[in-house]
Amino acid sequence: MAYMLLILEAGEKRRTRPTEEGRLAYARMLGFTEDLKARGVLKASDALRSDAEGVRIEARGGKRTIVDGPFAESKEIVGGFFLIDCRTKEQAIAIANECPAAEWATVEVREVGVCFDDNG
Repeated sequence: MAYMLLILEAGEKRRTRPTEEGRLAYARMLGFTEDLKARGVLKASDALRSDAEGVRIEARGGKRTIVDGPFAESKEIVGGFFLIDCRTKEQAIAIANECPAAEWATVEVREVGVCFDDNG
């Protein structure tokens, strides 16, 4: 089964993190990525640039709205992701628990699957 590990971090913290602290955090995340590759569970991963460079698009009542970042109403940003292949949800949670980002962010574990099912 495929699981997505979403790295949710405070946008303000990312913007104000000292350079050396950022380099160390990034190096730890690269090491985690390499470990997942070596274990054969990593399908894909990447970091995401700041929400300041993002755009949100909504369509409500036939009207489209485009909002450029940063998004002041958001307390957290998605800083990156890992797509992993695991036998069980428990295994995905165990891997998420190893992620260095859990020390400064939230690691959300979500199974990949359909978002709507007629069967309830």
